[in-house]
Amino acid sequence: MLDLTKEEEAALKGEQGETLALAYRILVAIGEATNADHLLPIEWAHLSGINYNTIGDAGEEFLSNLSKDAKFKVKTTVNPMGFDFDTVSKYGVDEEFITKQRSIKSSYEKMGTIPSFSCIPYEIFELPKKGTHVSFAESNAAIYANSISNLKTNKEGAFSALASALTGKSPYSDLRKDESRNPSLTIRMSVEQKDELTYGMLGYFAGKVSGGSVAISGVKELDRRSCKSLCAGMGTSGTCGMFTLGDAKGETIDFDRKEMQKVHDELNTTDSGDIIALGSPQLGLDEVSNLAAMLKRKVFNKRCMVFCPRAIQEQVRRLGYASDIEHAGGELLYDCCICLTPLIDKRDADGVVTNSVKGAYYLRTTNGVDVNLKSLSQIVQEETK
Repeated sequence: MLDLTKEEEAALKGEQGETLALAYRILVAIGEATNADHLLPIEWAHLSGINYNTIGDAGEEFLSNLSKDAKFKVKTTVNPMGFDFDTVSKYGVDEEFITKQRSIKSSYEKMGTIPSFSCIPYEIFELPKKGTHVSFAESNAAIYANSISNLKTNKEGAFSALASALTGKSPYSDLRKDESRNPSLTIRMSVEQKDELTYGMLGYFAGKVSGGSVAISGVKELDRRSCKSLCAGMGTSGTCGMFTLGDAKGETIDFDRKEMQKVHDELNTTDSGDIIALGSPQLGLDEVSNLAAMLKRKVFNKRCMVFCPRAIQEQVRRLGYASDIEHAGGELLYDCCICLTPLIDKRDADGVVTNSVKGAYYLRTTNGVDVNLKSLSQIVQEETK
């Protein structure tokens, strides 16, 4: 049983309106299911359930009704939409999808969200001080927040993060507790050749075999691209919400070439693709800069879609990265990402080339296309001229 304050009890009883009562009912139910003894304040909520492909008609209608009187109580940012409104007319997206996506966007903005439409909030916003409690529903962002940014969040669901945004509270359970953040399983990185794809597959493996937190040994440091890939892979395959680098007490298992090949065989379903898709998680400014440098005097031999947050759009243009990528045949898209986008359709493409483990999983299971999974360097080497 949760120990609620008088204010929380009153809100739960509906004394502050049905919207807050509903939000508190969600948090109390989650708290009781996760053995929390109280609710605690959070400073930032990051919401999923933005893409119409994710929430459908029922979700769109729910948000439309909710936004009539609901207001977010804390800083609230949101995940990507299904497409970029600036360029959607080029892609033949169904008009009903566009209308529903516009409604969802409007509902969140009415409630007071910062219109970030990004799955990498940790890269485009100033982070709060270490130890701050946040509520992140995007899985890669939750893992990154816990593991790299020294923030505290559970791997939230769409409803729990939404309820936290409305109340400014979250149950004190699981990875919010220091004792739950100590891993009892170590995964030893035993693959010598390491790139972002290797780390994505390591994350996918770790998510399958570990619980709330896992230690990874054999890795001294991670660059940003590899770290994001690790977090995204881990968030895709299981419940793990945090990693540490180094050894932990308890069992140790190896991630070797054999285990890596198993992951690759599961996710890689074709030897070629009709489209290249980069950006799950979305590419940040440093990654766009690196991609532009890799593409100097090169041209893609097929269509290439590059997904980024709108927060970097002006810098990408001003620094010349946009023109470099576009001259190479790349298409820069903002406010959306690979996962569940209607911009990639099995009627137009049998297969997609990507370096994203998370993207590969959702392209295959949701978009229904085959995936050719390879590292960014390999993509540039083999898919340009």
